[in-house]
Amino acid sequence: MKSPILMIIITTIFMGTMLTMISSHWLLIWIGLEINMLSIIPILAKNPKPRSTEAATKYFLTQATASMLLMFTIVFNAMHSGQWTITNIDSNSMLMSTMIIALTMKLGMTPFHFWVPEVTQGVSLMTGMLLLTWQKLAPISIMIQMFPSINLNTLMLIAMLSILAGGWGGLNQTQLRKILAYSSIAHMGWMMAILMFCPSTTMLNLFIYLMLTVTMFTMLNMNMNTTTLTLSTLWSKSPTITTMLLVSLLSLGGLPPLTGFLPKWVIIQELTKNNNIIVATMMAIMALLNLYFYMRLIYSTSLTLFPTPNNIKMKWQFQLKKRSLLLSPLIILSTLSLPLSPVFSTLN
Repeated sequence: MKSPILMIIITTIFMGTMLTMISSHWLLIWIGLEINMLSIIPILAKNPKPRSTEAATKYFLTQATASMLLMFTIVFNAMHSGQWTITNIDSNSMLMSTMIIALTMKLGMTPFHFWVPEVTQGVSLMTGMLLLTWQKLAPISIMIQMFPSINLNTLMLIAMLSILAGGWGGLNQTQLRKILAYSSIAHMGWMMAILMFCPSTTMLNLFIYLMLTVTMFTMLNMNMNTTTLTLSTLWSKSPTITTMLLVSLLSLGGLPPLTGFLPKWVIIQELTKNNNIIVATMMAIMALLNLYFYMRLIYSTSLTLFPTPNNIKMKWQFQLKKRSLLLSPLIILSTLSLPLSPVFSTLN
């Protein structure tokens, strides 16, 4: 894809997301989502391969179905109430359930999560990063704006199922893009679980998730690692990236004293304050599933040495590496920001 065309498409994606995030009128929100969806399809299908075309088709069909349900809900709500504002929906009506279904389909949450690993696996690493980070902003902004009207039990059920599916689905995966896709599903569950009690904590979790995911994809893209087998030989190519990958994976799993521990800590604390001790305990237990496959990646990457000839062990000294200026600050922010937790607590 030529650079001017790519810049136009990326600008359109940015404008569509911004239109959705700053609007309070349902029609403008829907238009922003449609602009965002239609502009990312060429990026998904830019590689002339059947797998990329399949991924773009799956993404389009899923998002088009969600947009249809969303428009159905918007029109019927306008007919019922006579208003188009985002906060004017009855929390006990069937329209709210349809709205939640549409938004969870766009976010890739359970039980509509099956498209996320398949689409992420079918595209390149950088396109997968865009899919799992930027494309989450618009639907989450809608959820944050309308959270007072959402039914608590429905949202909590979807959040718990997403955490379970995100941990369970990634256990037997060897493709790194699928592992990060299931990680995204689990993180979406954590965000939605706390949304009704503390929306600012959801935003904090989203910010840290974006940093961690961008850091992981950037490090994987530097050596084009797509499977656990290619990760096992990474130490002979880039020892520094191997070490940083270990720390980033531990942070993604939520272990102290790394940055990824902060959102889980705050979310469990808020749930406990609101007398949801059983829910918080179950979420902490299900997070161990995610930690297991992160530890499996760490074991194959950093804790074992893949059998290689002696002339390959110094390969890193002679190989020209890709450079990423943003990688160093991203690694620092995504692993060493826990001391800033008092600052984040004042935002809640």
